[in-house]
Amino acid sequence: MQTTDVVDENIMRIGELFPNCLTEVKDEKGRPQVAIDFDQLRQELSKNIVEGPEERYQFTWPDKRNAIRLANAPTTDTLRPCREESVDFDNTQNLYIEGDNLQVLKVLRECYLNEVDVVYVDPPYNTGRNLIYKNDYSSDYKDYYYNSGQTDELGNLLISNPESNGRFHTDWLNMIYPRIKVAKDVLKDSGIFVLTIDDCEIQTVTMLLNEIFGAENHMGTIVVKNNPSGRSTTNGVSIAHEYALFYRKNNKAALGRLPRNEKQIARYKEKDEIGPYEWVNFRARYSTNSPKMAYPLIIKKDGTDFRIPDLVWNENEKKYDIVGIVNDDEFISLPVDDDGNMRSWKWSIQTVKDNKATEMNVRQNQKGEFAVYVKSRMNQEGMLPLTVWDDTKYSSTEYGTNFLTELMGKRYFDYPKSIYAVLDSLKVANAGKEALVLDFFSGSATTAHAVMMLNAEDGGRRKFIMVQVPEKTEEESDAYREGYKTICDIGKQRIRLAGEKVKKELYNERTLFSVEAEKLDTGFRVLKLDSSNMQDVYYTPEEFDQRDLFEDNIKPDRTEEDLLFQTMIELGIELSAKIEQTQIAGKTVWNVSDGYLMACFDENVNETTITEIAKQQPYYFVMRDKSLANDNVADNFEQIFNHYSKDTIRRIL
Repeated sequence: MQTTDVVDENIMRIGELFPNCLTEVKDEKGRPQVAIDFDQLRQELSKNIVEGPEERYQFTWPDKRNAIRLANAPTTDTLRPCREESVDFDNTQNLYIEGDNLQVLKVLRECYLNEVDVVYVDPPYNTGRNLIYKNDYSSDYKDYYYNSGQTDELGNLLISNPESNGRFHTDWLNMIYPRIKVAKDVLKDSGIFVLTIDDCEIQTVTMLLNEIFGAENHMGTIVVKNNPSGRSTTNGVSIAHEYALFYRKNNKAALGRLPRNEKQIARYKEKDEIGPYEWVNFRARYSTNSPKMAYPLIIKKDGTDFRIPDLVWNENEKKYDIVGIVNDDEFISLPVDDDGNMRSWKWSIQTVKDNKATEMNVRQNQKGEFAVYVKSRMNQEGMLPLTVWDDTKYSSTEYGTNFLTELMGKRYFDYPKSIYAVLDSLKVANAGKEALVLDFFSGSATTAHAVMMLNAEDGGRRKFIMVQVPEKTEEESDAYREGYKTICDIGKQRIRLAGEKVKKELYNERTLFSVEAEKLDTGFRVLKLDSSNMQDVYYTPEEFDQRDLFEDNIKPDRTEEDLLFQTMIELGIELSAKIEQTQIAGKTVWNVSDGYLMACFDENVNETTITEIAKQQPYYFVMRDKSLANDNVADNFEQIFNHYSKDTIRRIL
């Protein structure tokens, strides 16, 4: 009932590579534990040891070590289901999680390790006015985690970060670093991480992401014109843009494409049985490093044909030698470019021979000269994203604030993202039809809305996980007066209304969409971060006396479904998994993912119930220590499972 200690796992991995670097030290209670001999490890990894003040390339800031420690430390927090605030709880695959996103990410790491396709985040910009999370590094870990970990001395989860603060950039980096570091763990190997930011932290967050993901995994930074009218600043410039940074986890990831607009489609004026195309000059746009791509072509004087002369490859000089006569009365030789060098072409000689009849032709260029052209076909999947997005649809006013205000009836949220900026970011991040999308700065839940719209467009079954701290709304605001006490209340209502809107559009405009409204998942399970379901005695029995050890180890305010979800987290089962509740011999039995996990938390469970469960041969079976009816049942428990389902993994809480 505690998340993985990442430090212990890292020590094991290092020990596998360098066994000589393992050593033993005593902890604060005098007990021996495995540790790393860093002097020995540095010797293994360095030809020349870098010590002390010697200069080196690095990116650092005050408290960086604590930020790393914070990312690696385990948590005993859990997630509790909230059916009454959910939509279609039993059938939906989507999640909305309330709580400090760092602790939530650590919990999600247990059951979504290497499972998320796209992480999209729009963190609070460090403008000097916005609130940011406050990391408390000084508090004891036990108190820290019990109180959700992110509070200042007054117990506030969020704090302002004025520009006059001497730690202006430091506090923001200490907030964002551990969250991104943990988020990387949940990404698939083919996953893509997207972060949007403004000018204030673009340099620092780029260096931070380069450190976490590796500079070689920076796929691109896109400038998004999100404020066409501009925003005045004290520096005398009017800021009209923000940045979207794309990083891959490793080289297995690839960027997606965006649909072409009408102007881009209009370029492809020609069409054959394969599809639209345009004629482009066959000459390579850039020089090539392959000398075999440089060879002569000869064209007929009347422009009716071209061919490759007879050539022999000269291995010593790494070039082609022409064999025979190429300049006769019919042909004009084109052996060199304007600089006297052999021309480089788009295709190899063999590709030209294979495609000459159908894909190539001689045409006149703008100077009226004959040149070889090739068909450039329109990629049906779309076009590669440009590094500048300048379109009115990315306006955060028109398609963010106004769009959300129209949906909800009033302006309850300041400066939400343009829905189309998020949509296109997900497309570029290759969020395929089965993708799982995570946003741990959910805000007004624009990302959830975008996922539903994408599914409506192409019939996909994408799933989302939204995470948002329950930040309180201002008491004098319209949102508060209308019953939205927290940002989470606004986000959940936005998803409800957005789901209804998307389904309505499917009903009214079926021909524009490829999926029926009934099949579209617009529901979501609400989960809320809380302290563990287990009493403190469960974790630290040595601190309690003998009488305490025989008390119930489950907190009295926790339900069976609370226990089920913490069990799912511990066993690495997706929190959107199918859950069924059945009765066996008068006892409630929970069935998760069609028998993958079965659990019973009732009291006075006898052999009949256990036998019927064992006969169904679940992969996991979990029950409470207090559930067994008597000592005889406890004695027979293992024998029953060994008889009917010896491979079932049994666990007792």
